[in-house]
Amino acid sequence: MTVRTTRQGAVRGRPLPHGVTAFLGLPYAAPPFGALRFRAPAPPASWTGVRDATAFGPAAPHAPYAPPFDALVPDSAATGEHCLNLNVWTPAPERGAGLPVMVWLHGGAFTNGAGSLPAYDGAAFARDGVVCVTLNYRLGADGFLRLPGHPDNRGLLDQIAALRWVRDNIAGFGGDPDRVTVFGESAGAMSIGVLLTEPAARGLFRRAILQSGACHHTQRPASAGLIAARLARKLGITPDPAAFAAVPLDELLPAQAELRGEVNARPDPALWGEAALDMMPFEPVRPAPALPGPELGVDLLIGSNREEYRLFLVPTGRLDVLPGTTLTALTRAYGLDPDTALPVYEAGRPGASPGVLLDAVATDWFYRIPAVRLAEAVPGSHLYEFAWRSPRFGGTLGACHALDLPFVFDRLQDPAYAPLLGDRPPQELADAMHGAWVRFAATGDPGWAAYTPERRTTMEFGADGAVQVEDPRARERALWEGVR
Repeated sequence: MTVRTTRQGAVRGRPLPHGVTAFLGLPYAAPPFGALRFRAPAPPASWTGVRDATAFGPAAPHAPYAPPFDALVPDSAATGEHCLNLNVWTPAPERGAGLPVMVWLHGGAFTNGAGSLPAYDGAAFARDGVVCVTLNYRLGADGFLRLPGHPDNRGLLDQIAALRWVRDNIAGFGGDPDRVTVFGESAGAMSIGVLLTEPAARGLFRRAILQSGACHHTQRPASAGLIAARLARKLGITPDPAAFAAVPLDELLPAQAELRGEVNARPDPALWGEAALDMMPFEPVRPAPALPGPELGVDLLIGSNREEYRLFLVPTGRLDVLPGTTLTALTRAYGLDPDTALPVYEAGRPGASPGVLLDAVATDWFYRIPAVRLAEAVPGSHLYEFAWRSPRFGGTLGACHALDLPFVFDRLQDPAYAPLLGDRPPQELADAMHGAWVRFAATGDPGWAAYTPERRTTMEFGADGAVQVEDPRARERALWEGVR
């Protein structure tokens, strides 16, 4: 059955193999431009007749990734003003009704990406009995710039609006609105880290999967004010909503993309606040990072990749030329004593270069330790680490940031992932990882023991398949107690 009914009207989808139907480009909110620019998302318009839903809608306007990342990370979606749309892949009615639902929040440092990218095709989840939803949300200045008199975190408000659409409509696609798992990677996972403690999101999802992101990456209002002022100076305007709205997108988007390079070139907290360390000028704005408590009531699956930071060191050539002085300075900036911490990291990597050691330290600061802290905060959470190493760049790319995505979506043959994956990635590892995500969405149990401070059980997805380990790299983890 390719026609379904939503609260806005009927939609016609596209039949796919394995009894799956895709419904693409469904509006969950009105276009956020014109009088709605920089406002909270407004309800979408209704329609009469049957709306065609066989092609993706536009993504939120954004500039492309800078080289060399433009050739490595998928981000090819067309953009436009009607960007607040989502996509549904469903196996119903062949697989029945009341199916588990998974809602994907894409990554991209809050400035890039789209739920409509083919790399996030949800057909494999639907094939395996899950109703999969992917969505777009506002990015960059439109989604996260702090503006007086306007709501903060408009991109997060978009995500909440999409989750409400799922609550109100997903039963019509065979899904159970009480069995929703929200999952995301990088900025998508960091978004979930905020949604876990956001009152407006309470009750909209039962489970959450956070890949390479947790609760630590937010900006305080003062830092967000610094970012807004700097962007305004670049554009030659005053930092107020009307002035930003008057800037053509072909001027605004390149300017906001340049901010990240400026932060990287001069990472001074006096100029950028928290962004001086995490290099993301656009992030959710909060008074302080907040971990949920043990009474959260949401099942959590949390993890990171073993060598996340190599995505930012290897393609740029920095891994092999990074000076020891930079390693020392950044280790100190992350809150560790280099004289104490670096010997511990080197003990596990004898003879490692400063670039290799920086990858280990930065990966822990950005990704692994925030995941551990969230697992510690919510009893019953499950923790994983993705450790399969890519053969690309002579094997130095390692288990880098974003490398887990084709395994989770079971899309190892997608050409968009080839620049990261290389030849012959192991299908059996994709079967294990994708299968664990499906099991978790269906039952809350991905297939291994929950994390506890006593045992610190972690599922390692690596060259040997899926292996349960206890407290990996314990000495390195212990360095961050009371620091991160």
